[in-house]
Amino acid sequence: MVTTQRLPVSLTPLDAALTAVLRDAAPVAPVELPLADALRCVAAEMPRLDAHPPHDVAAGDGWAMRAGDLVGASSYAPLPLAGPPVWVEAGAAMPIGADCVVDADLVDSSGPIAQVLGETVPGQGVRHAGGDIAQGCAVAEAGQPVRSRNLLLARAAGWPTLRVRRPRLRLVNIPNGEVTTSLIAEAARLAGADVICAEAGRDVSDVARALEVDGCDLLVTIGGTGVGRTDATASALASRGALITHGIALQPGRTMAVGRMHATPVIALPGAPDQAFAAWWAVALPLLDRLSERQPRATRSLPLSRKIASTVGVAEVALLACRQECWSALAIGDLSLDAIARADAVLIVPGTSEGFAAGAVVDAYMLRD
Repeated sequence: MVTTQRLPVSLTPLDAALTAVLRDAAPVAPVELPLADALRCVAAEMPRLDAHPPHDVAAGDGWAMRAGDLVGASSYAPLPLAGPPVWVEAGAAMPIGADCVVDADLVDSSGPIAQVLGETVPGQGVRHAGGDIAQGCAVAEAGQPVRSRNLLLARAAGWPTLRVRRPRLRLVNIPNGEVTTSLIAEAARLAGADVICAEAGRDVSDVARALEVDGCDLLVTIGGTGVGRTDATASALASRGALITHGIALQPGRTMAVGRMHATPVIALPGAPDQAFAAWWAVALPLLDRLSERQPRATRSLPLSRKIASTVGVAEVALLACRQECWSALAIGDLSLDAIARADAVLIVPGTSEGFAAGAVVDAYMLRD
């Protein structure tokens, strides 16, 4: 006789499941990573930058001069120079006493005495000290993802590494969840995690053997959370660690499970892409953000173009698109892959709510922050 795992009669409220999985979850220790590897990781506290450039430099190629010496110069009244001008390349330090850079075509050096054919103002063609990076500027604010523009500052300052928090996430694919595993792995990397993928069989012993937490800060499984004859992830988790809850009042994603092995949290996501996507945003991503010590994610407040209806007692995931400065609902509770691909934001309607009326202003998490 085959014994299959079962969902409880009463599903755990989403808020209760999230509180349980976040309990005792602490940020991982910062690490120093090469700049390319630090991209998208969450910045930790780090020293402030010195001013850049450290002194006045030429912003472009030209002749370094003193603007006060060129007053009245024009093509009709060329001004002869007392001595030969100094040529500077872009980025070169300005000579002592020079306060501007004159374009090459404004100086006629064809004769025995160089002549200036136009006047200028102090500071023209000059990048002043601190003009690119002010003294005390931050490469990236702690708790914010590192973006390419942050790496620009680090490279300009000569930093080879950045101090970031990068949780180690072990992602276990139960067979037939390959598409979903790729979706979640990519989402986790975009969130700054260091992802290691592994495979497991479908029976309890195979899944249990794959539930290894050495060297990882978060264990996520894909598939095997339902009540089918070959679903065994929740049972395997219960045999290896502590099963906190199996079955959450979340649509889609109600068959997900959460638990713990020693001090490491475990999130068991359903195998279907839409259910895993919803459960990832509702539970797994908030946990990953806690481990990264990330500041709250970006939201956008807009009115709804039409009503969103929801079932009381079940939190429902809605996908939204921005249309003419309003949120337009693409899907709620039943998420097509096309809707997931086209959505601009995600909204989790609380289980205590019947939804939102047309025109109601709601805060939605941006999918493209």
